[in-house]
Order: sequence, then structure tokens, then C-alpha cells
Amino acid sequence: MNDATLIPARTAGPRPGGRSARVQAAVHQAVRELLAEGPRDALTVPAVAARAGVTPSTIYRRWGDLSQLMADVAVAVLHPEGAPPDTGSYRGDLTLWLEQYLDEMSSGPGRTMLRDILGASTEQNTGRCLFYCTQQIDAIGERALARGETPLPTDAVIEGVVSKLMYGILFAPSTPTNDDIGRWLDALLGV
Repeated sequence: MNDATLIPARTAGPRPGGRSARVQAAVHQAVRELLAEGPRDALTVPAVAARAGVTPSTIYRRWGDLSQLMADVAVAVLHPEGAPPDTGSYRGDLTLWLEQYLDEMSSGPGRTMLRDILGASTEQNTGRCLFYCTQQIDAIGERALARGETPLPTDAVIEGVVSKLMYGILFAPSTPTNDDIGRWLDALLGV
């Protein structure tokens, strides 16, 4: 599966690379800096624009509003920095990745990122989130195949574990635990 099949095409938007990439990087950096310096509710498009060295109209033209910008920054933070750790087994790799995912998403900053993404939910943002998860689970599965193991279909992991984690983080009275992850994986693996 490639990025283009999971991320709907924009009807209008920036061109990749060049000035557009520099503007995006500057604006994202400005948001992160301003959030680190002061209260979230004090963040405004003019303040971000001034910090990034662009005009507010650049931000409005590219992102539409502050909520869309915050969602874009949150999704960018979710982009994996590399391949999932290799523990030597499919079950170990998947368990470790899921536990790290739970820790990240259930943390205060993780919950804030999720609220930003859902608050400005667009197919672009949710498609990228799904793509990043799928990419990591696919990598774990490909590594398992290379070791002679039989991995679960990625969709089964998304539906059987990741979706339960996300629902629990967002809506359940208590956050899922690593024990829940183990139980859900056991059910999928038929253990």
C-alpha cells in the first residue's frame, strides 16, 4: 500500500518541497515554540505568523484556521521516526510497539494531539494517522515473514487492538493497559 492510496488528494494546497516546505517547517516550529512558552488558549494565528516570519494570510490560505493548523502539527508529530524496534519475534515486536503506542497516545500530550486531530478532523489528517499506524504494523509483519513467522493481517491488528486502544483512550472511563494489549493479541493469535 502506498501513501497515495490512504491519503485523499487535496483539492487545493501547497506544492511539496521548496518554499512551501520551508513555510510549513517554520509555522510548525512556531506553534511548538509558542506552546512551550505559554498557555495553549493564548495561541493565535497572528502570533504564530509573527514567530514563523509569514503573514497571517499565509496560514489562513494554507490551513484555513487555527484548529486545522493544530491538527496538522499534531499529525506531523505522530509521523514515525524509524522502524519499530526488533525484539526478535513477531509477538515481541508487535507487543512492544503497541505498548509504546498506548503510552504515547494516553499521555497528556498524546491526548491533546488526538483532540487536535479530531477537533479538525479531515480525511487528510485521519488518513495520515491510519497510514502511519499501518506502515509500522506492516514493517513488523514484513520482518516476521523474513524470520519465517506468520504475522496477522495488518487490518486485523488495527481492528482488534489499535481501535480498542483508541476507543479506550478517548471514551472509556479507564485507560487500557498493557494487560489488555496482551489479552487482545492472544485472542487474535488464537493463544
